[in-house]
Amino acid sequence: MKNKIKVYRAMHDLTQEDLARAIGVTRQTILAIEKGKYVPSLDLAFRISRYFRVNIEEVFTYDEEAQGRAGV
Repeated sequence: MKNKIKVYRAMHDLTQEDLARAIGVTRQTILAIEKGKYVPSLDLAFRISRYFRVNIEEVFTYDEEAQGRAGV
């Protein structure tokens, strides 16, 4: 799943640590999500999008093609 967390963090002048603390996860979790190494739960995706006051679809994009390559 692609995401724009890094873009939104930059727009709000936030570090990964700032965002992690605000939504109750570790900085490593934010890093893994940004790099596409970890797909957040729906609850976590909602918390992130709610923090930035945008819809989930504005932060996260389901990449159907990438999912097909992964065999999902």
